[in-house]
Amino acid sequence: MSTFTSPGSCNSPSHFSRRGLMQAMGLSGISFLTPLAEQLARAAESEPKGTQPHSLIVLWMQGGPSQLETFDPHPDTEIAGGSKDGSKSIETAVKGVHISENLPLVAEQMESISLVRSIVSKEGDHERATYYVKNGYRPDPTLVHPSLGAIICHQTQDNLEIPRHVSLLPNTWAARGGYLGDQFDAFKSQDPLGPVPDVRARVPEPRFEQRIKDLSVVEGAFARGRLKNLDEGRTLHRSSVEAARKMMSSEQLAAFDVSKSPEALRKEFGDTSFGRCCLAALQLVEVGVRCVEIRLDSWDSHANNHEFCRQLNTTLDPAFASLIKHLRERKLLDRTMILWAGEFGRTPRINGLGGRDHWPHGFSMAVAGGGIAGGRVIGETSPEPKLDEKNRLQDVADPRAVEDVHATILTAFGIDRQKEIQTPIGRPMALSQGKPIRELLV
Repeated sequence: MSTFTSPGSCNSPSHFSRRGLMQAMGLSGISFLTPLAEQLARAAESEPKGTQPHSLIVLWMQGGPSQLETFDPHPDTEIAGGSKDGSKSIETAVKGVHISENLPLVAEQMESISLVRSIVSKEGDHERATYYVKNGYRPDPTLVHPSLGAIICHQTQDNLEIPRHVSLLPNTWAARGGYLGDQFDAFKSQDPLGPVPDVRARVPEPRFEQRIKDLSVVEGAFARGRLKNLDEGRTLHRSSVEAARKMMSSEQLAAFDVSKSPEALRKEFGDTSFGRCCLAALQLVEVGVRCVEIRLDSWDSHANNHEFCRQLNTTLDPAFASLIKHLRERKLLDRTMILWAGEFGRTPRINGLGGRDHWPHGFSMAVAGGGIAGGRVIGETSPEPKLDEKNRLQDVADPRAVEDVHATILTAFGIDRQKEIQTPIGRPMALSQGKPIRELLV
């Protein structure tokens, strides 16, 4: 199998930084860096070489999208469904890179998109796999890990009047703050055709203000005799109320509303809830929101896979492509990274119902925008997999772990992926346990 990789990035002089030094030290048996020097070296390695993104948009494909009917097609093969009725591919703007024929608009934007076609995982259950891909750690019954958006918000500062972390069309597994705290949970909102939830007072202004005064009395009585930092350290109640009141009167709320956008622009993104949310995400990052997660559901194609994927790609294609196009036109693409991902892929074998089942042993993710070198492809899956249960990796060239994608994104944002955060019980946890995929970085 041939493998596409970035041209020489791993061997460039700039790549011989801390890693090369540490390797040389290991070989020579010496170790002279002080803890401070080690920290500075690691920080230098974390500094992105190109433009550092400000925002992250996660296009979340709930259900596990088929890699074969999206970004890793193998047309005219048995795993595609045969040469007659199987899935087809099309050329993209990047020579030699083909994707599903049902993503023609995305194909035109391929110079801004890079693919990792060799993601491997051990999680084949929806909930566990969703947790793993969103948080970069496999589920642990003793701890809730933070999502990428929560980490980025925790490690940066902003002065926004609306939430910095937003989840649109969420289900019960929306991005969470985990051990960083509930204040880093994503703010949840639905289709932008509807109102933003809980930002309008349900009573006249005078009565609303009186309720706030009454609430202060209750809070004061509750806090009496308890911890001095009860609100900051435990309940977050007062700070949450203050943030909510600021949000309720903020002009930045208009970024959630796509109804005032030109009709032609809305049509370009597609007349779907997902398309409208992608347009809203464009507006949200424009006012400074750090992370927006948008869910496109129903990729769990155990039956009639090809038709399911065709319909979903009809929704995905205009929204994803328009998002990249208009971020570029508004000069926001360099400061906005886009991650396209689901919890796993689908089997390279079509079942008796014409569907594909869960497959974590080789699937695709796509990244685009700020900090990412577009038009690159990392790894691939075999067009003729042996499907040996004892050796799954033989069907995947250049396998990469989920946490490596996390480490790549954090590095692009200039965040030290190895930085340890103390959990509420004093357990040190690194922000990521992965290694950056250097070939993807600018």
